[in-house]
Amino acid sequence: MKFKGYERPDGQVGVRNYIGIIPSVFCANRVAQLIAEQVDNAVYLRHPVGCSQVGADLEITARTLISMGNHPNLAAVLVVGLGCERFTPDEFVKGVKKSKKPVEKVVIQEEGDSLKAIEKGVKIAMKWAEEFSTQERELFDISELTVATKCGGTDANSGIAANPAVGAMSNKIVDLGGKILFSEVTELLGAEHILANRAVNEEVAHQICSTIENMEKKLRIAGRAEQYKHRGALISTGNFDGGVSSVVEKALGGIYKSGSRTIQGVLGYAERAEGCRGVFMMDSPGHDGEVVTGMVGGGAQIVVFTTGRGTPTGFPFVPVVKVTGNSFTYEKMKENIDVNAGAIISEEATIEEKGKAIFDFVLEVASGKKTKSEILKHDELFCITRL
Repeated sequence: MKFKGYERPDGQVGVRNYIGIIPSVFCANRVAQLIAEQVDNAVYLRHPVGCSQVGADLEITARTLISMGNHPNLAAVLVVGLGCERFTPDEFVKGVKKSKKPVEKVVIQEEGDSLKAIEKGVKIAMKWAEEFSTQERELFDISELTVATKCGGTDANSGIAANPAVGAMSNKIVDLGGKILFSEVTELLGAEHILANRAVNEEVAHQICSTIENMEKKLRIAGRAEQYKHRGALISTGNFDGGVSSVVEKALGGIYKSGSRTIQGVLGYAERAEGCRGVFMMDSPGHDGEVVTGMVGGGAQIVVFTTGRGTPTGFPFVPVVKVTGNSFTYEKMKENIDVNAGAIISEEATIEEKGKAIFDFVLEVASGKKTKSEILKHDELFCITRL
């Protein structure tokens, strides 16, 4: 019941060993990309933010980018800035230094132009790539593992096969001292009373209910205008085509992913539950990329993502395990989906058996096995939420 990972200077444990090339502002995206493309085992994070933001909106961007830099799956971080952005490269570097990992910056305006910045960045990243290429994996207890759970492209089988199987996996992770994160608050409407009953105390129960209620208020306001009433559906046409009738039905099936263990608290977007174990809910909208990015910011080293209709998406430096409860979808998209839980529907396997299979697969991935999305280099799920 252990996995092989990489220990970081601050005591965190990574399941991957990438060099992170992260722009502090969208203007530096291309330079960051060109640096990463020239260095083995380097990844970059494209995003459209970092400037022309104020207040809480800019704070969420800053907190999320810093949390990416502090993530244990990154061995070192190069911040690539323009030089005039509101979220400054210096603030970014200072935030990542808390992890005690190597971190440096390249600022385009200070270097003189893009080419000079790329040249400097490549030299820095190459030095790190050489240094960390010899780092070996070590054995760690599952208590060092944080797994995020997510669903996308939901169908009717998701709530009765894939999600319950992932929930069985979640219970195993928690029982062995690990941490489970779940979110998608826009898709929890109608299930808040069930989640509140799992809360560790009344305060957490209130946080769960108020978080979902606040999201419902936002959605109600957004969909109130008559001219936008045709844009008011909370679930996609693909969900309807897959047999899901309403957001409440989706919620009642979706909450199974988090298992049945006690919910310890509600986290803000990209916020960590430092020193705590168990199940945690994160306040986030339902967009796949925004949700996954928030939970990675919360420390998840692996994402387990259920899909009934099928989706190929991945994350730049965190393995995404795809699970389906639909055997037809698996056969059509087997190059994108890692685990088929469809045998639950045909009664050839139980929820617990498939939950154990997912659990075993997660441990393999934590020890270095690549997921389908990693092999195909899918990275679409990095997407910082906006207010």
